[in-house]
Amino acid sequence: MAAPYKTASGRLFHAGAIAIVLVGLPARGKTHVSRSLCRYLRWLGVSTKVFSVGNYRRERLKSIPDNFFDRDNTDAQTERIRIADDCLNDMMEWLRIGGGQVGIFDGNNVTEERRKEIFKKLQQNDIHPLFIESICEKPEIVLANIKSVKVSSPDYYGWDPEAAVKDYTERIKQHELDYETISDTSLPFVKLMNVGERLIVNHVQGYLQSRMVYYLMNLHNRFRTIYFARAGQSVDEGSYRADPELSEEGWEYAHVLEKFVNEYRAKKDEVTGKSADEVRSLSVWAPTQKNGRQTASVFVNDPNIAVRHYSMINQLNPGELDGMTPEEINKKYPDEIERQKADPYHHRYPRAESYHDLAVRLEAIIMELEREKNDVLIIAHETVLRCLYAYLFDRPESQIPKITIPRGKLIIITPSAYGCKEARLDINKKAQE
Repeated sequence: MAAPYKTASGRLFHAGAIAIVLVGLPARGKTHVSRSLCRYLRWLGVSTKVFSVGNYRRERLKSIPDNFFDRDNTDAQTERIRIADDCLNDMMEWLRIGGGQVGIFDGNNVTEERRKEIFKKLQQNDIHPLFIESICEKPEIVLANIKSVKVSSPDYYGWDPEAAVKDYTERIKQHELDYETISDTSLPFVKLMNVGERLIVNHVQGYLQSRMVYYLMNLHNRFRTIYFARAGQSVDEGSYRADPELSEEGWEYAHVLEKFVNEYRAKKDEVTGKSADEVRSLSVWAPTQKNGRQTASVFVNDPNIAVRHYSMINQLNPGELDGMTPEEINKKYPDEIERQKADPYHHRYPRAESYHDLAVRLEAIIMELEREKNDVLIIAHETVLRCLYAYLFDRPESQIPKITIPRGKLIIITPSAYGCKEARLDINKKAQE
């Protein structure tokens, strides 16, 4: 997406093939780390894929036999290693001949012996390894992970929640008997303490690996909700340079949006029975352009809402097309129209920005979004929201210009370890286009 260039091999930043090897006990956030890191690297344009040992096991065995994770069950232990090796071998093959650059090996890998074996195999295949160990020292984080993630995982479809928690807790105890934290300082590794509270970095080299560490420094797994809303209608929708103010309809839309968001959040907190300590505050992010800034201004008087303005989320610059009608554009720039149809993501009209340019500009906002622990409402032009939506839902660049973000809809996005979920609610029928 935001890659500065492309190469014949498909690999970027002179980094070669890289294998990220997850390490840690179950319910420590490894799946969250692997999927989030994969999404970010794909956003950078890096060919990345997660290879999950758990998914391989579910595909092979369908259901989990009794005592499958018991350390005394030697047959099951042999089967687990075989499945993990198949997953590792598939990742290496994809990196060697499948066009991949970064493979993420999502498994427990809890012993020094196992990690040395993986390290040796990767080096023999000219693949640069990086181990990421997720450590949770706080029992409340582990319990929250079990309840929020593992109870809804494919392993526990149809289970009673309490029975699922009990079963998964027993699985963790079996892994604890063999668990050895990374102590070999000859290995390149990152240790994540309590899902991002603290990082320990050892022997991490190269530009791309450094970018990964920077991303991990901003990552957390606290529950929050992200809202998208279009900015209100301006007095001159076709003008960019004039920076027009909101129209009367735009101001009406802004007040309806403010009321709708606050009522929705209050109702949701009431339904879930959250205490005052559990209720998250809301941050409203808006562009510095007038229509976005004025749409967000209706939230300013609420002491529990922080309103921030970022020039990075200003709309895509249309360049010479500013203020022109579709008929005028077709007449003046017929060749540019054809180029745009051929590559709508990278094409740049005269003195304009492309969607690729916009994606590069938004990387700082993406990092801020990953770091934010409160709920966030982003008010922006549809071009900006398309890019941010594509990042959160891991959409390919070719789809970005086609993503629909209608005015009059509030898009409610809930991030989780297994991906984002969305709901689209009508703000007010009068506010729709």
